[in-house]
Amino acid sequence: MNNTPKALRLQIALFGRTNTGKSSFLNMVANQDVALTSPIPGTTTDIVEKSMELLPIGPVTFLDTAGIDDTSMLSDIRIERTMKIVDRAEIFVIIAEPNIWTDFEENISDIAKKSEIPLIIVVNKIDIEEPTYNYLLQLRTKTNNIILCSSIEPVNRNKYVNEFKSVLLEILPSEYTNPLPLIGDLVPQGSVSILIIPIDKEAPKGRIILPQVQAIRDLLDNNSMSLVVKETEYSKALKSLSHKPALVVCDSQVVHKMVAETPADVKCTTFSILFSRFKGDLLEEARGVAEIDKLKAGDKILIAEACSHHPNEDDIGRVKIPRWLNKYIGSDIMIDYAVGRDYPSNLKDYKLIIHCGGCMLTRNEKLVRIHKAKEAGIPITNYGITISFVQGVLERVLSPFPNALDIYKESIIKKEEKITNYKLRIKNGG
Repeated sequence: MNNTPKALRLQIALFGRTNTGKSSFLNMVANQDVALTSPIPGTTTDIVEKSMELLPIGPVTFLDTAGIDDTSMLSDIRIERTMKIVDRAEIFVIIAEPNIWTDFEENISDIAKKSEIPLIIVVNKIDIEEPTYNYLLQLRTKTNNIILCSSIEPVNRNKYVNEFKSVLLEILPSEYTNPLPLIGDLVPQGSVSILIIPIDKEAPKGRIILPQVQAIRDLLDNNSMSLVVKETEYSKALKSLSHKPALVVCDSQVVHKMVAETPADVKCTTFSILFSRFKGDLLEEARGVAEIDKLKAGDKILIAEACSHHPNEDDIGRVKIPRWLNKYIGSDIMIDYAVGRDYPSNLKDYKLIIHCGGCMLTRNEKLVRIHKAKEAGIPITNYGITISFVQGVLERVLSPFPNALDIYKESIIKKEEKITNYKLRIKNGG
């Protein structure tokens, strides 16, 4: 559990004015000095992340933010970083002082309500002042999840932490109580699936990457079997089975080879497409890929990659996808890159956003990015869908997902109708 990736942990953001005791509260819950505390306002200068096992909830990451009323020289930068956590957090916790509710707390409360993120209000420092009845009534208009505590009282630590855990269990996002399936729901129990995993320059030495590990685990959890092979051994693996596999999944970079060698009556897809459904919105990203046919020379697109590895000479996002796109379109397009948790606010500058599978993001974070693209009116798709599209095999690898396939086909038909209508208008002098 200590090695659980951050993207699979419950992300809990701590907000509050400077010196309300956010860091003290985090230290109390963690039962160790995780964050620096001081009576000097603005001690927390950046986002402090603490990953821990919070039983019985499981792996969580606390995000201790800078004070939302910071007035120091670096306040603008700190507050900007604090507000970026909004896109990542799955639960908001406001640390407030007794009988004080300002515009700063109100703003975070409003964001939580608008974003439909569960909100907990922790009234800290009750050892100094008791909250009044009217104050608590005011808080009840924001949320029913209210905890009264003093984060510097060791004798009552267990009481306060247990209250906090109880509230968390009541408001956990549904994916933690009823996890979304990755692959297990696509195959019957007892069946065999083949997972094709290339071992190339981008593959970490001695390991396989997270999406592949999660697929194997999900198949095991669903009492199914997996046969893991390199693309060079795929054909041999197929012949070795006495029955056809229930599903074949490959890395997008070898999708053309997989489709060519897979029997027509065997379903197949890619890890990236699995993650589009698992972490984002497969229907929206299947719809967005049709926009590639509208791209022309000079158009600008955004390639967003959640992990921040050093790209090599054959990098999928920096080299291969741009090369395949330019070859498909027949001319050069302009490409910007967003790496890690950076995501530009000027999305309207782009004709299309191509996002990675998002294995390093929480599902909430990926959905927020998709929502921002929709708000800006910019189509969004992902790496695997894009690669399968430009290589002419997208309909085949969307076959396990009929709704996504229907939406993609509908988008293509609408696009062709628009082109036909445009040509008729030109012909008729319109």
